[in-house]
Amino acid sequence: MTKMGLSILVALAAAAGVFAGYVFLFRSPEGFLKADDVRVVARGNAVYVQYCASCHGRNLEGQPDWQTRNKEGFLPAPPHDQSGHTWHHPDRLLLNITKLGLVEAANLRDYRTRMPTFGGVLTDDDIIAVLSYIKSTWPEEIQKRHDNLNRAYESRQVVR
Repeated sequence: MTKMGLSILVALAAAAGVFAGYVFLFRSPEGFLKADDVRVVARGNAVYVQYCASCHGRNLEGQPDWQTRNKEGFLPAPPHDQSGHTWHHPDRLLLNITKLGLVEAANLRDYRTRMPTFGGVLTDDDIIAVLSYIKSTWPEEIQKRHDNLNRAYESRQVVR
């Protein structure tokens, strides 16, 4: 093998190592929420109380009759406890819904919602803390199912 060929091989191996390190260090197969980190959960609880509880309830219970549209065509705020559908969505979508809004995050152009976007109000770390707090309240079995959902979602993502 020539010196140039060896240099290219070493560079490719180094790039692969950097990429593998990124995947293993920064992208957990269970997602990026930190429901077991006491400090993140406490921060998330405080942010949730300030920005989310007025609609979604102090105990994550949502608004009454949350699956039925009102006279104006809006759905009430859903619960974020185990009875709701929050845990049916991967971390990335939950972050994007909170940050960008449901219409943009899920590409639902005709969807009507009263939920504000929080991208200009909260940092990604704040949103992740809130979502981590929410996840921390789910029973262990629901948390495991959510982890499995994140694994399945991440395995379908293709690096381009």
